[in-house]
Amino acid sequence: MLGLVGPNGSGKTTLIRAVTKVVSPVSGGVRLCGADVGSLSQVEVARRVAVVPQEPLLPEAFTALECVLMGRTPHLRLLENEGAGDFEAARQAMVRTDTWELAERPVGELSGGERQRVVVARALAQETPVLLLDEPTAHLDIGHQASVLGLMRALCREEGKAVLAVVHDLTLAAAYCDRLVMLGAGGTVAAEGSAGEILRPELLAEAYGARVEVFPHPRTGRPVVAPWVVD
Repeated sequence: MLGLVGPNGSGKTTLIRAVTKVVSPVSGGVRLCGADVGSLSQVEVARRVAVVPQEPLLPEAFTALECVLMGRTPHLRLLENEGAGDFEAARQAMVRTDTWELAERPVGELSGGERQRVVVARALAQETPVLLLDEPTAHLDIGHQASVLGLMRALCREEGKAVLAVVHDLTLAAAYCDRLVMLGAGGTVAAEGSAGEILRPELLAEAYGARVEVFPHPRTGRPVVAPWVVD
């Protein structure tokens, strides 16, 4: 599980868009599961990678279940209806994201946090080897933040999935990600490594222009990042 961190405007969302062929890189290239993304059709990309976007657009009249079933589209032929296997994949995804009780609710009636978990469920229902998450904990309370990121880590450990998550909360990133990559100005890689190697006060001050304290979590020993507060 790789955490992508860095200040606003450093290119984190653009990187995700490049992986999914929304934008094309000016130089260099993108490989997805060993294949050059440029050589893959959009359907082939969608069978390899699922995305939880930063600002998902959901049809408000659709039920939560109907939105999650949209994740099955890459596995269906043109005009083919979902079958029993597709509904089961959607149900399992909703159970794992604590959204099954929302299945029959119209999306327009859901809170921001509930919508976010439905979008995560849609990505899981897509059943891809790679998951890209752009601020997956936005709009979530602390309990659901821990639940979603814990689920992502479990998918890596138990199912061998690769997860790349853009996370603004550096303490959460340190708690759940195996490695971090910090982007700097112009989308350059400012640093990469373990949370302990990346989340150092001097590096964070340079990247974010902020004075912070970094101290070990009393139970896990992982870094906790807090801004300086001057009384």
